[in-house]
Amino acid sequence: MFTKLSNSWNLMKASWGVLKQDKELIIFPILSTVAVILVTISFVVPMFFAGFLDQAVLRDSGALKYVVGFLFYFIQYTIIIFSNTALVGAAMIRLRGGNPTVGDGFKIAFDHITTILGYAFISATVGMILRAISERSGLLGKLVVSIFSFAWSLATFLVIPVLVVENIGPIDAIKRSTTLLKKTWGEQIIGNMGVGFVTGFIMVALVIAMIFTIVALAEVITTAMLIFVISLFVLAFILLALISSTLGSIYEAAVYIYAAEGKTTGFFEENLVSDAFRLK
Repeated sequence: MFTKLSNSWNLMKASWGVLKQDKELIIFPILSTVAVILVTISFVVPMFFAGFLDQAVLRDSGALKYVVGFLFYFIQYTIIIFSNTALVGAAMIRLRGGNPTVGDGFKIAFDHITTILGYAFISATVGMILRAISERSGLLGKLVVSIFSFAWSLATFLVIPVLVVENIGPIDAIKRSTTLLKKTWGEQIIGNMGVGFVTGFIMVALVIAMIFTIVALAEVITTAMLIFVISLFVLAFILLALISSTLGSIYEAAVYIYAAEGKTTGFFEENLVSDAFRLK
């Protein structure tokens, strides 16, 4: 456990080294988060006031429910994939010795907008199928969905950097991602702990710190103070999630360079990317 934590911490520091050079990279997940929230509100509020939430979701109106669900998934995936493409593209420039700007990232994403839409369509389709299976099956079905979801995440781990660098379609990008993983790490692999491992520890620590702070101030704390303290910790959670997302995409770009070109950059030691996956 401590070895994994140490490796993940070193990985996080290496990714942080890139982010320090280009602090503007965090703009992409910020914009993505804001856009996702706005899209969610634009779907939920009209459905709520129109009574659709009660009729279509709670009473299950069949096809209409899945059409709306697919549209929601498609827009959300498009936003997320577009943002990740811009971020990975900009990170790739830095890892290759360049000096990227936010404009460079957006240009890369817009240059691949057709492929992004295609990949978002595939991702939304997979998401809806898995959701439908999960809703209509028992424990065994949910277990199968979990296993397939993990396998899908693993197979598509390098899709975004493949889209950025190799200019191929979404289906070929998925195939290429799978091929690179198999060629570099073998047929039977699973993902190692990465940036999310350290992030999880920090989040747990923040929760504990928040609880202790509230307990310690229990006798003197007012409602206004309680709201202020909770707000501070919520902001800390949001900032940590944004930084973690940015660092994860930087690492993704580094793993792609290692898998596709067999080399690392000055920011990452070889073992940090070579250990991205391991044998089952």
